[in-house]
Amino acid sequence: MKALRKFLDKQKPKFQKGGKLHKLESTFDAFETFLFVPNTTAKTGAHIRDAVDMKRFMFTVIIAMIPALIFGTWNVGYEHYLSHGQTVDFLTNITYGLMKVLPLIVVSYGVGLGIEFLFAQIRHEEVNEGFLVSGMLIPLIVPPDLPLWQLAIGVAFAVIFGKEVFGGTGMNVFNPALTARAFIFFAYPGNMSGDKVWIADKPDTFSGATPLGNALVGNLKDLPSAHDMFFGYIPGSVGETSTFWILVGAVILLLTGVASWRVMVSVFAGGAVMGLLFNLWGANTYMEIPFWQHFIMGGFAFGAVFMATDPVTSSQTTKGKYIYGFLIGFIAVLIRVINPGYPEGVMLSILLMNAFAPFIDHLVVQSNIKRRLKRATVAVNK
Repeated sequence: MKALRKFLDKQKPKFQKGGKLHKLESTFDAFETFLFVPNTTAKTGAHIRDAVDMKRFMFTVIIAMIPALIFGTWNVGYEHYLSHGQTVDFLTNITYGLMKVLPLIVVSYGVGLGIEFLFAQIRHEEVNEGFLVSGMLIPLIVPPDLPLWQLAIGVAFAVIFGKEVFGGTGMNVFNPALTARAFIFFAYPGNMSGDKVWIADKPDTFSGATPLGNALVGNLKDLPSAHDMFFGYIPGSVGETSTFWILVGAVILLLTGVASWRVMVSVFAGGAVMGLLFNLWGANTYMEIPFWQHFIMGGFAFGAVFMATDPVTSSQTTKGKYIYGFLIGFIAVLIRVINPGYPEGVMLSILLMNAFAPFIDHLVVQSNIKRRLKRATVAVNK
Protein backbone atom coordinates (compact mmCIF):
# COMPACT_ATOMS: atom_id res chain seq x y z
CA MET A 1 0.00 0.00 0.00
CA LYS A 2 2.93 2.32 0.63
CA ALA A 3 4.06 1.89 -2.97
CA LEU A 4 0.57 2.73 -4.21
CA ARG A 5 0.46 5.78 -1.92
CA LYS A 6 3.77 7.01 -3.31
CA PHE A 7 2.58 6.47 -6.87
CA LEU A 8 -0.58 8.48 -6.26
CA ASP A 9 1.37 11.28 -4.57
CA LYS A 10 3.66 11.42 -7.61
CA GLN A 11 0.76 11.62 -10.05
CA LYS A 12 -1.37 14.02 -8.03
CA PRO A 13 0.25 17.30 -9.23
CA LYS A 14 -0.75 16.42 -12.81
CA PHE A 15 -4.41 16.51 -11.81
CA GLN A 16 -4.27 19.64 -9.68
CA LYS A 17 -4.75 23.21 -10.89
CA GLY A 18 -2.05 24.02 -13.43
CA GLY A 19 -1.34 20.36 -14.22
CA LYS A 20 -1.75 18.76 -17.64
CA LEU A 21 -4.76 16.73 -16.51
CA HIS A 22 -6.35 19.26 -14.15
CA LYS A 23 -9.73 18.85 -15.88
CA LEU A 24 -9.85 15.30 -14.48
CA GLU A 25 -9.15 16.37 -10.90
CA SER A 26 -12.51 15.11 -9.61
CA THR A 27 -11.94 11.73 -11.25
CA PHE A 28 -8.50 11.36 -9.68
CA ASP A 29 -9.88 12.47 -6.31
CA ALA A 30 -12.62 9.83 -6.52
CA PHE A 31 -10.13 7.00 -7.04
CA GLU A 32 -7.71 8.35 -4.42
CA THR A 33 -10.34 8.66 -1.71
CA PHE A 34 -11.71 5.25 -2.72
CA LEU A 35 -8.34 3.70 -1.87
CA PHE A 36 -7.25 5.90 1.04
CA VAL A 37 -8.94 7.97 3.75
CA PRO A 38 -8.54 11.68 2.85
CA ASN A 39 -5.59 13.32 4.64
CA THR A 40 -7.25 16.73 4.92
CA THR A 41 -8.94 18.12 8.05
CA ALA A 42 -11.34 20.97 8.67
CA LYS A 43 -9.66 24.28 9.61
CA THR A 44 -12.63 26.32 10.83
CA GLY A 45 -16.07 25.83 12.28
CA ALA A 46 -17.50 23.00 14.33
CA HIS A 47 -16.89 19.59 12.77
CA ILE A 48 -16.96 16.02 13.99
CA ARG A 49 -13.51 14.43 13.65
CA ASP A 50 -13.97 10.84 12.52
CA ALA A 51 -12.03 8.37 10.37
CA VAL A 52 -15.25 7.23 8.71
CA ASP A 53 -15.94 9.37 5.64
CA MET A 54 -18.85 8.94 3.24
CA LYS A 55 -17.19 6.18 1.22
CA ARG A 56 -16.48 4.10 4.34
CA PHE A 57 -20.05 4.69 5.48
CA MET A 58 -21.31 3.43 2.12
CA PHE A 59 -19.01 0.42 2.19
CA THR A 60 -20.54 -0.65 5.49
CA VAL A 61 -23.91 -0.86 3.76
CA ILE A 62 -22.39 -2.86 0.90
CA ILE A 63 -20.81 -5.29 3.39
CA ALA A 64 -24.23 -5.71 5.01
CA MET A 65 -25.71 -6.61 1.61
CA ILE A 66 -23.07 -9.24 0.78
CA PRO A 67 -24.82 -12.13 2.63
CA ALA A 68 -28.04 -11.53 0.68
CA LEU A 69 -26.04 -11.11 -2.53
CA ILE A 70 -24.15 -14.39 -2.14
CA PHE A 71 -27.27 -16.34 -1.23
CA GLY A 72 -29.26 -14.68 -4.01
CA THR A 73 -26.59 -15.60 -6.54
CA TRP A 74 -26.72 -19.23 -5.39
CA ASN A 75 -30.53 -19.19 -5.41
CA VAL A 76 -30.63 -18.02 -9.03
CA GLY A 77 -28.76 -21.19 -9.98
CA TYR A 78 -30.76 -23.34 -7.58
CA GLU A 79 -34.14 -22.19 -8.92
CA HIS A 80 -32.94 -22.58 -12.52
CA TYR A 81 -31.83 -26.18 -12.11
CA LEU A 82 -34.84 -26.99 -9.93
CA SER A 83 -37.18 -25.83 -12.70
CA HIS A 84 -35.45 -28.34 -14.99
CA GLY A 85 -35.85 -31.10 -12.43
CA GLN A 86 -32.13 -31.20 -11.61
CA THR A 87 -30.30 -31.21 -8.29
CA VAL A 88 -26.73 -29.96 -8.58
CA ASP A 89 -23.95 -29.07 -6.15
CA PHE A 90 -23.26 -25.68 -4.57
CA LEU A 91 -20.50 -24.75 -7.01
CA THR A 92 -22.66 -25.41 -10.06
CA ASN A 93 -25.50 -23.32 -8.63
CA ILE A 94 -23.26 -20.41 -7.71
CA THR A 95 -21.46 -20.51 -11.07
CA TYR A 96 -24.71 -20.29 -12.99
CA GLY A 97 -25.92 -17.56 -10.65
CA LEU A 98 -22.77 -15.54 -11.25
CA MET A 99 -23.36 -15.74 -14.99
CA LYS A 100 -26.71 -14.01 -14.43
CA VAL A 101 -26.00 -11.66 -11.51
CA LEU A 102 -22.50 -10.40 -12.33
CA PRO A 103 -23.56 -8.74 -15.62
CA LEU A 104 -26.35 -6.94 -13.73
CA ILE A 105 -23.82 -5.56 -11.23
CA VAL A 106 -21.35 -4.55 -13.95
CA VAL A 107 -24.00 -2.72 -15.98
CA SER A 108 -25.43 -1.02 -12.90
CA TYR A 109 -22.08 0.31 -11.72
CA GLY A 110 -20.79 1.00 -15.22
CA VAL A 111 -23.74 3.15 -16.27
CA GLY A 112 -24.34 4.79 -12.89
CA LEU A 113 -20.75 5.68 -12.07
CA GLY A 114 -20.14 6.77 -15.67
CA ILE A 115 -22.93 9.34 -15.34
CA GLU A 116 -21.73 10.36 -11.86
CA PHE A 117 -18.21 10.99 -13.17
CA LEU A 118 -19.60 12.94 -16.13
CA PHE A 119 -21.66 15.23 -13.90
CA ALA A 120 -18.69 15.74 -11.57
CA GLN A 121 -16.49 16.80 -14.49
CA ILE A 122 -19.13 19.18 -15.85
CA ARG A 123 -19.71 20.77 -12.43
CA HIS A 124 -16.02 20.69 -11.41
CA GLU A 125 -17.03 18.99 -8.17
CA GLU A 126 -16.04 15.86 -6.31
CA VAL A 127 -17.67 12.62 -7.43
CA ASN A 128 -20.69 11.78 -5.25
CA GLU A 129 -20.28 8.56 -3.28
CA GLY A 130 -23.98 7.74 -3.03
CA PHE A 131 -24.06 5.42 -6.04
CA LEU A 132 -21.67 3.00 -4.35
CA VAL A 133 -24.71 1.68 -2.48
CA SER A 134 -27.35 2.28 -5.17
CA GLY A 135 -25.21 0.46 -7.73
CA MET A 136 -25.39 -2.69 -5.61
CA LEU A 137 -28.99 -2.29 -4.50
CA ILE A 138 -30.41 -2.09 -8.02
CA PRO A 139 -29.20 -5.56 -9.18
CA LEU A 140 -30.56 -7.07 -5.96
CA ILE A 141 -34.12 -5.81 -6.51
CA VAL A 142 -34.62 -6.89 -10.12
CA PRO A 143 -35.32 -10.31 -11.69
CA PRO A 144 -32.24 -12.31 -12.71
CA ASP A 145 -33.22 -12.39 -16.40
CA LEU A 146 -33.89 -8.67 -16.81
CA PRO A 147 -32.46 -7.50 -20.18
CA LEU A 148 -29.29 -5.55 -19.55
CA TRP A 149 -30.29 -2.68 -21.85
CA GLN A 150 -33.46 -2.15 -19.81
CA LEU A 151 -31.42 -2.16 -16.62
CA ALA A 152 -29.04 0.41 -18.14
CA ILE A 153 -31.92 2.73 -19.05
CA GLY A 154 -33.43 2.37 -15.59
CA VAL A 155 -30.11 3.16 -13.90
CA ALA A 156 -29.55 6.19 -16.13
CA PHE A 157 -33.03 7.50 -15.34
CA ALA A 158 -32.51 7.01 -11.60
CA VAL A 159 -29.14 8.80 -11.53
CA ILE A 160 -30.11 11.70 -13.79
CA PHE A 161 -33.73 12.35 -12.85
CA GLY A 162 -33.80 10.75 -9.41
CA LYS A 163 -30.60 12.25 -8.04
CA GLU A 164 -28.53 14.66 -10.12
CA VAL A 165 -31.38 17.02 -11.00
CA PHE A 166 -31.85 17.55 -7.25
CA GLY A 167 -28.18 18.37 -6.76
CA GLY A 168 -26.60 14.93 -6.20
CA THR A 169 -26.10 12.74 -3.15
CA GLY A 170 -27.79 14.11 -0.04
CA MET A 171 -30.23 16.27 -2.01
CA ASN A 172 -32.41 13.62 -3.66
CA VAL A 173 -36.01 13.22 -2.53
CA PHE A 174 -36.53 9.63 -3.68
CA ASN A 175 -34.41 6.54 -3.12
CA PRO A 176 -32.38 6.17 -6.37
CA ALA A 177 -32.48 2.35 -6.39
CA LEU A 178 -36.25 2.29 -6.03
CA THR A 179 -36.54 5.03 -8.63
CA ALA A 180 -34.72 2.75 -11.07
CA ARG A 181 -36.97 -0.19 -10.18
CA ALA A 182 -40.12 1.89 -10.52
CA PHE A 183 -39.04 3.19 -13.93
CA ILE A 184 -38.27 -0.31 -15.23
CA PHE A 185 -41.50 -1.68 -13.74
CA PHE A 186 -43.75 0.87 -15.42
CA ALA A 187 -41.75 1.09 -18.66
CA TYR A 188 -41.25 -2.66 -19.17
CA PRO A 189 -43.85 -4.41 -16.98
CA GLY A 190 -43.55 -7.68 -18.89
CA ASN A 191 -40.01 -8.16 -17.59
CA MET A 192 -40.76 -7.05 -14.01
CA SER A 193 -43.97 -8.91 -13.18
CA GLY A 194 -45.77 -12.18 -13.79
CA ASP A 195 -44.60 -15.76 -13.28
CA LYS A 196 -42.11 -16.04 -16.12
CA VAL A 197 -39.46 -13.52 -15.02
CA TRP A 198 -38.35 -14.72 -11.58
CA ILE A 199 -36.52 -17.91 -12.61
CA ALA A 200 -33.70 -17.62 -15.14
CA ASP A 201 -34.21 -19.71 -18.30
CA LYS A 202 -36.98 -21.86 -16.85
CA PRO A 203 -39.05 -24.27 -18.97
CA ASP A 204 -42.42 -22.95 -20.12
CA THR A 205 -44.13 -25.84 -18.37
CA PHE A 206 -42.79 -24.77 -14.95
CA SER A 207 -44.91 -22.26 -13.01
CA GLY A 208 -42.26 -20.02 -11.47
CA ALA A 209 -44.86 -18.19 -9.40
CA THR A 210 -43.62 -16.33 -6.35
CA PRO A 211 -45.42 -16.61 -2.98
CA LEU A 212 -46.94 -13.18 -3.59
CA GLY A 213 -48.19 -14.29 -7.00
CA ASN A 214 -49.88 -17.34 -5.52
CA ALA A 215 -51.36 -15.35 -2.64
CA LEU A 216 -52.74 -12.73 -5.01
CA VAL A 217 -54.94 -15.29 -6.78
CA GLY A 218 -55.92 -17.00 -3.54
CA ASN A 219 -53.80 -20.07 -4.24
CA LEU A 220 -52.60 -20.52 -0.67
CA LYS A 221 -52.19 -24.29 -0.94
CA ASP A 222 -49.22 -23.80 -3.28
CA LEU A 223 -47.43 -21.36 -0.98
CA PRO A 224 -43.95 -22.58 0.00
CA SER A 225 -43.40 -23.52 3.61
CA ALA A 226 -42.54 -20.78 6.11
CA HIS A 227 -39.08 -22.38 6.37
CA ASP A 228 -38.43 -22.04 2.62
CA MET A 229 -39.74 -18.47 2.51
CA PHE A 230 -37.70 -17.40 5.54
CA PHE A 231 -34.44 -18.90 4.28
CA GLY A 232 -35.12 -17.92 0.67
CA TYR A 233 -35.57 -21.11 -1.36
CA ILE A 234 -38.17 -19.39 -3.53
CA PRO A 235 -38.30 -17.48 -6.84
CA GLY A 236 -37.94 -13.73 -6.68
CA SER A 237 -35.65 -10.77 -7.18
CA VAL A 238 -31.95 -11.57 -6.79
CA GLY A 239 -31.41 -10.31 -3.24
CA GLU A 240 -34.91 -10.19 -1.77
CA THR A 241 -35.76 -13.87 -1.24
CA SER A 242 -33.87 -14.74 1.97
CA THR A 243 -35.23 -12.97 5.04
CA PHE A 244 -32.60 -14.74 7.14
CA TRP A 245 -29.61 -13.29 5.31
CA ILE A 246 -31.30 -9.90 5.06
CA LEU A 247 -31.63 -9.89 8.85
CA VAL A 248 -27.93 -10.74 9.12
CA GLY A 249 -27.31 -7.57 7.12
CA ALA A 250 -29.66 -5.69 9.44
CA VAL A 251 -27.57 -6.73 12.44
CA ILE A 252 -24.44 -5.39 10.74
CA LEU A 253 -26.13 -2.06 9.99
CA LEU A 254 -27.48 -1.70 13.52
CA LEU A 255 -24.25 -2.69 15.29
CA THR A 256 -22.27 -0.17 13.23
CA GLY A 257 -24.88 2.54 13.77
CA VAL A 258 -25.35 3.05 10.03
CA ALA A 259 -29.11 2.38 9.94
CA SER A 260 -31.90 3.54 12.23
CA TRP A 261 -33.49 0.79 14.32
CA ARG A 262 -36.49 3.06 14.82
CA VAL A 263 -37.31 2.97 11.12
CA MET A 264 -36.69 -0.79 10.80
CA VAL A 265 -38.83 -1.74 13.77
CA SER A 266 -41.57 0.69 12.76
CA VAL A 267 -41.83 -0.79 9.25
CA PHE A 268 -42.43 -4.27 10.69
CA ALA A 269 -44.85 -2.82 13.27
CA GLY A 270 -46.85 -1.07 10.55
CA GLY A 271 -46.99 -4.24 8.46
CA ALA A 272 -48.11 -6.25 11.50
CA VAL A 273 -50.94 -3.84 12.34
CA MET A 274 -52.24 -3.81 8.76
CA GLY A 275 -51.91 -7.59 8.52
CA LEU A 276 -53.83 -8.09 11.78
CA LEU A 277 -56.60 -5.76 10.61
CA PHE A 278 -56.96 -7.80 7.43
CA ASN A 279 -56.99 -11.01 9.51
CA LEU A 280 -59.92 -9.59 11.48
CA TRP A 281 -61.71 -8.54 8.29
CA GLY A 282 -61.08 -11.79 6.40
CA ALA A 283 -63.03 -10.82 3.27
CA ASN A 284 -60.85 -13.01 1.02
CA THR A 285 -58.14 -15.66 1.28
CA TYR A 286 -55.31 -13.13 0.91
CA MET A 287 -56.56 -11.27 3.98
CA GLU A 288 -56.43 -14.50 5.96
CA ILE A 289 -52.65 -14.86 5.57
CA PRO A 290 -51.02 -14.54 9.03
CA PHE A 291 -49.54 -11.05 9.39
CA TRP A 292 -46.02 -12.39 9.95
CA GLN A 293 -46.00 -14.14 6.57
CA HIS A 294 -45.95 -10.74 4.87
CA PHE A 295 -42.48 -10.24 6.39
CA ILE A 296 -41.03 -13.29 4.63
CA MET A 297 -42.78 -12.80 1.28
CA GLY A 298 -41.57 -10.55 -1.51
CA GLY A 299 -39.32 -7.62 -0.73
CA PHE A 300 -40.79 -6.57 2.61
CA ALA A 301 -37.74 -7.43 4.74
CA PHE A 302 -35.27 -6.11 2.15
CA GLY A 303 -37.19 -2.84 1.87
CA ALA A 304 -37.40 -2.43 5.64
CA VAL A 305 -33.67 -3.03 6.15
CA PHE A 306 -31.95 -1.46 3.14
CA MET A 307 -34.44 0.93 1.52
CA ALA A 308 -36.59 2.51 4.21
CA THR A 309 -33.51 3.27 6.32
CA ASP A 310 -31.84 5.39 3.62
CA PRO A 311 -30.64 8.38 5.72
CA VAL A 312 -31.15 10.84 2.87
CA THR A 313 -34.75 10.06 1.90
CA SER A 314 -36.18 9.03 5.28
CA SER A 315 -37.39 11.22 8.12
CA GLN A 316 -34.71 12.90 10.23
CA THR A 317 -36.52 13.55 13.50
CA THR A 318 -36.79 10.83 16.15
CA LYS A 319 -40.58 10.82 16.31
CA GLY A 320 -40.74 11.25 12.54
CA LYS A 321 -38.79 8.02 12.03
CA TYR A 322 -41.41 6.06 13.93
CA ILE A 323 -44.25 7.60 11.90
CA TYR A 324 -42.38 7.25 8.59
CA GLY A 325 -41.49 3.58 9.14
CA PHE A 326 -44.92 2.64 10.47
CA LEU A 327 -46.70 4.11 7.45
CA ILE A 328 -44.34 2.31 5.05
CA GLY A 329 -45.17 -1.09 6.53
CA PHE A 330 -48.88 -0.26 6.89
CA ILE A 331 -49.27 0.95 3.29
CA ALA A 332 -47.11 -1.84 1.83
CA VAL A 333 -49.41 -4.56 3.14
CA LEU A 334 -52.46 -2.50 2.17
CA ILE A 335 -51.28 -2.24 -1.45
CA ARG A 336 -50.42 -5.94 -1.55
CA VAL A 337 -53.85 -7.12 -0.50
CA ILE A 338 -56.14 -4.48 -2.02
CA ASN A 339 -54.50 -3.91 -5.42
CA PRO A 340 -54.98 -7.02 -7.63
CA GLY A 341 -52.67 -5.70 -10.33
CA TYR A 342 -49.64 -5.22 -8.11
CA PRO A 343 -48.91 -7.90 -5.50
CA GLU A 344 -45.76 -6.21 -4.13
CA GLY A 345 -46.42 -2.92 -2.34
CA VAL A 346 -43.10 -2.19 -0.64
CA MET A 347 -41.55 -0.22 -3.50
CA LEU A 348 -44.53 2.10 -3.92
CA SER A 349 -45.02 2.60 -0.18
CA ILE A 350 -41.38 3.63 0.35
CA LEU A 351 -41.40 6.01 -2.61
CA LEU A 352 -44.67 7.52 -1.36
CA MET A 353 -43.27 8.07 2.11
CA ASN A 354 -40.03 9.47 0.65
CA ALA A 355 -42.20 12.27 -0.71
CA PHE A 356 -43.90 12.81 2.66
CA ALA A 357 -40.81 12.47 4.89
CA PRO A 358 -40.03 16.23 4.91
CA PHE A 359 -43.67 16.99 5.72
CA ILE A 360 -43.63 14.50 8.60
CA ASP A 361 -40.49 16.14 9.99
CA HIS A 362 -42.09 19.57 9.58
CA LEU A 363 -45.14 18.50 11.60
CA VAL A 364 -42.94 16.98 14.31
CA VAL A 365 -40.79 20.12 14.59
CA GLN A 366 -43.83 22.41 14.66
CA SER A 367 -45.42 20.23 17.34
CA ASN A 368 -42.25 20.49 19.44
CA ILE A 369 -42.17 24.27 18.99
CA LYS A 370 -45.80 24.65 20.07
CA ARG A 371 -45.27 22.42 23.09
CA ARG A 372 -42.21 24.38 24.20
CA LEU A 373 -43.93 27.72 23.66
CA LYS A 374 -46.86 26.52 25.74
CA ARG A 375 -44.47 25.36 28.45
CA ALA A 376 -42.66 28.71 28.39
CA THR A 377 -45.96 30.61 28.58
CA VAL A 378 -47.08 28.61 31.59
CA ALA A 379 -43.73 29.24 33.31
CA VAL A 380 -43.99 33.00 32.71
CA ASN A 381 -47.56 33.15 34.02
CA LYS A 382 -46.47 31.46 37.20
